[in-house]
Amino acid sequence: MKLAFVMCAMVALSECLLQVPLEKGQSAREYLEEQGLWEEYRLKYPYNPMAKFDPSFAVAGEPMTNDADLAYYGIISIGTPPQSFKVIFDSGSSNLWVPSVYCNSAACNNHDKFNPSQSSTYRRNGRALRIQYGTGSMTGFLGYETVTVGGLAVRNQIFGLSESEAPFMQHMRADGILGLAYPRLSASGATPVFDNMMKEGLVNQDIFSVYLSSHSAQGSVVTFGGTDPNHYTGPITWIPLSNELYWQITVDSVTVNGQVVACSGGCQAIVDTGTSLIVGPQSSISNINSFVGASSQNGDYIVNCNNIGQMPHVVFHIQGQEFTIPASGYVRQSRYFGCRTGFGNGGDNLWILGDVFIRQYYSIFSRAQNMVGLAKAK
Repeated sequence: MKLAFVMCAMVALSECLLQVPLEKGQSAREYLEEQGLWEEYRLKYPYNPMAKFDPSFAVAGEPMTNDADLAYYGIISIGTPPQSFKVIFDSGSSNLWVPSVYCNSAACNNHDKFNPSQSSTYRRNGRALRIQYGTGSMTGFLGYETVTVGGLAVRNQIFGLSESEAPFMQHMRADGILGLAYPRLSASGATPVFDNMMKEGLVNQDIFSVYLSSHSAQGSVVTFGGTDPNHYTGPITWIPLSNELYWQITVDSVTVNGQVVACSGGCQAIVDTGTSLIVGPQSSISNINSFVGASSQNGDYIVNCNNIGQMPHVVFHIQGQEFTIPASGYVRQSRYFGCRTGFGNGGDNLWILGDVFIRQYYSIFSRAQNMVGLAKAK
């Protein structure tokens, strides 16, 4: 797989886009299902998708969560000479961290680990970093390094080196996380990678955008510095942020067959590449799943795989526009557990528009205008 490439528009060679291909690998859930370990894992490490957005989970650091369905990761490099890592590009957090050689947790032993002694550009910061998960945590410390993303080097980038990691992380394909939310969210005051890209003039526009392929393991991409028209069709709907911390927007309502089934009178939602599902309040999610014909079973909402072609669309009304999720987009099929919807229970009020939504809509994150842009994905 290509690690990264730079794409320049034919009309203006100065308008360069930094692109990192994303691989859609086997999720932790798929691996555990294959091994017959999913039920044991699910009970031991219950999924709380709102943990990363709930300050009560933070203990002197940034809250995160254990999402076993995350499947997309890209490759960056850290240090001189470069050491490569698979990371989740997460618009719902702000820190960059990877495993280090100082970590002896099981989760570190089957992932690539950064070795500061093998890099000529490493500088230790010394401050501690703690990222609290819904179950378990990552602990470590901060350092400075050259981080190469999309083929260009971000120098003196502060990042986390793990010394311990929560056990559930050993089943995740990605080594670490590269956060793309606002700097106010960053643990230990660490400047996010994209903020340094903007400060150093590495991007032509203060925008990054994400395309997630629905159909294959390859083809997904995160683009820094603009948008890639090859991955969307039709107009872009620009939505102002309602909170400049996460990529948070206002949703007007959610309908099925023209009937409001959730978010009546409006609700708040975060567009998050680091969450696999569409997540909402339990009563609203239960209502949506009921309307599409799903039944609750062991925390999942199950449907008959033979009914997908007849199941209704779910429509999110945002900024006066309709964003339609067809059944083929919101139903996930497993060789081991049949078909389940991609609508999951979350907190009391907040919604998360995760990968199930982003696969349908090319998502553009503008720091210049503090807006999210959505366009129909190709």
